[in-house]
Amino acid sequence: MPVKIRLQRHGKKGKPFYWIVAADARAKRDGKFLEKLGTYNPNVNPASIDLDVDGAVKWLQNGAQPTDTARAILSYKGAMLKNHLAGGVQKGALTEEQAEEKFKAWVSEKDGTVDAKKEELAKAEEAEKAKALEAEKEVNAKREAAAKAEAATEETAEAEGTQEASNEEE
Repeated sequence: MPVKIRLQRHGKKGKPFYWIVAADARAKRDGKFLEKLGTYNPNVNPASIDLDVDGAVKWLQNGAQPTDTARAILSYKGAMLKNHLAGGVQKGALTEEQAEEKFKAWVSEKDGTVDAKKEELAKAEEAEKAKALEAEKEVNAKREAAAKAEAATEETAEAEGTQEASNEEE
């Protein structure tokens, strides 16, 4: 039975949410699956991915073929690297401890880059909010100045109107 690691679509129209599953290649896209390996939500920035790395590696070692998108996700989360390192351990090129150490180093580096991107997005959002606030303050200042000018012209018109009325009475 050929097994694929692929995405199974859930969510509503225009708001996709995916399960990462190991499924028989002949099964329907959203049909029967063998094991749920994780979730993928592309609606947030950066996309959120929850993956059982060990489960994915187990399926990869048993011969499951990931689809292109699933391969990218597995690579992003380190399942492909862990599978590669496990192959090196089986061949005797590395020890289990060395492979685990390399994997942990890679994960910590990857977490650093993801955190940096999140911080960058947060800073950009803050800058955008500050820019919008400044623009709003500027608009409010213009409105206040226009209101004061209008009030001043009304007062002068009223004063002139009362002077004209008093001049006519004389």
